[in-house]
Amino acid sequence: MSKSNSAGHNAQAPILLAEQTAAAMYSRDAALKLIGIRLMAVRPGYALLSMVVRPDMVNAHHICHGGFLFTLADSAFAYACNSYNRNTVASACHIDFLSPAREGEELEAECEERSLAGRTGVYDTTIRDRKGQVLALFRGKSYRIAGEVITGLEAEDSRHRPAPSSRIEGNPQ
Repeated sequence: MSKSNSAGHNAQAPILLAEQTAAAMYSRDAALKLIGIRLMAVRPGYALLSMVVRPDMVNAHHICHGGFLFTLADSAFAYACNSYNRNTVASACHIDFLSPAREGEELEAECEERSLAGRTGVYDTTIRDRKGQVLALFRGKSYRIAGEVITGLEAEDSRHRPAPSSRIEGNPQ
């Protein structure tokens, strides 16, 4: 194998790992399937999900219930922070609702990693409608626990490997 092919393969390994991890998570994610959330793209520290606001997601004000928007944003956060195949959970989340979503609208939640150090990370998710209008801003703080999403699959990036442990570690708070 030539040096350039080897470098190209190595550059693609983290993306492939993120895609495999997302596929494994999605196969077990009954909540997303029930709501109709679709995984559009994933790469290390990044995820893009979409959802159409159905009639059964609309509240008494004829707008999308905030809980569905939170679920969409939180799901994008989950896929982004687990993209290294390291079991990662939320330690805190916050959402700001800026504009309503209406029945029939297709929404996208784009999550991007802002910081990753040790076992903790910070991720920002933006929910937009198809016109690009920002509907909500979500910030999630992650905490890595023991184990892998796909058990036995080694992550390529050694800086994201947890210390060996046979127990789930507690929340840092």
